[in-house]
Amino acid sequence: MSLFIPLKPRIPATISGHNALVLSILINNSALRSAHQNIYVNRRVCRAAKSLSTESARPNRKVPLTHEQSDVLDRALRVNHAGELAATLIYAAQSPPMVKAHPHLRPLMKHMYDQEAGHFKVFNELLAKHRVRPTAMYPVWQAAATVLGWTTGIMGRGAAMACTEAVETEIGTHYNNQVRVLLQWLEQMKERGETIGEELESLTRTLRQIRDEELEHLDEAVANDSKQVSGHDFFTNVIRSGCRGAIWISEKI
Repeated sequence: MSLFIPLKPRIPATISGHNALVLSILINNSALRSAHQNIYVNRRVCRAAKSLSTESARPNRKVPLTHEQSDVLDRALRVNHAGELAATLIYAAQSPPMVKAHPHLRPLMKHMYDQEAGHFKVFNELLAKHRVRPTAMYPVWQAAATVLGWTTGIMGRGAAMACTEAVETEIGTHYNNQVRVLLQWLEQMKERGETIGEELESLTRTLRQIRDEELEHLDEAVANDSKQVSGHDFFTNVIRSGCRGAIWISEKI
C-alpha cells in the first residue's frame, strides 16, 4: 500500500473584494502623490521663469544724486547764472558806443546779446526749478559788468572785442569743465547699472549748447580784431583774472 497522498491542485490566489479596494486606494494615492509632485515642480519652474522675466523687464534702479553731487550742481548753476548776467550786461553796455562807431557790427552785437539773454533766461529757470539761490554778489556783478562793458565799448572795437575774447575764453573753459564732470557721472551711472534721468541728460545737452555758443562769440571777437588792441595780453589777462575771481566768489557766496 502506497503512502503517497496526492495533494489538492494549487489554485491561483484571488483577491477578496476588501483587499481589492485597499489596493485600488493605494494605487490611486500613489498616482495622486505623483501628480502633486509634478504640479509642484511645474509651479517652481513657472515661478523661476517669471522671476527671470521680471528681472529682465525691470528697469535699472534710479539712484538719487549724492549730497556732494547736489552741491556741485548747486554751485555750477549759481555761477552760470552770475556769468550770464554779467555777459548780458556787458553786451548791453558795449552795444550803443560800438554800433554808433561801427554800424556794420549791429547784427553781430545783437546776435551775441540775444544768445546771452537766452542763456540767462535758462539759468533763471533752472535756479527756480531746483531752488538754488543766486549769488549774494548779484548787485556787485551787475555794476561791475555794466562798467566793464561801457568802458571797453568807449575804448573802441579792439578793446570791446578783446574784452569778449577774454570773458568768453574763461566762460567757455568753465562750461567745458562742467560738461566733463557731468559726462563722467553719466558714464559711472551706466557702469553701475543705474537709471540715468532725463533731467541730468538734458542739463548736459544744455551746457554743451551754451558752451558752443560762447566759443562762437570768442571766434567772432578774434575775427573782429580783438588781438589788435594795444597791450592785448596784459589787457585780456586782467579781465580773465577778474572772471576767475568772480567765479570763485560766486561758488562760495
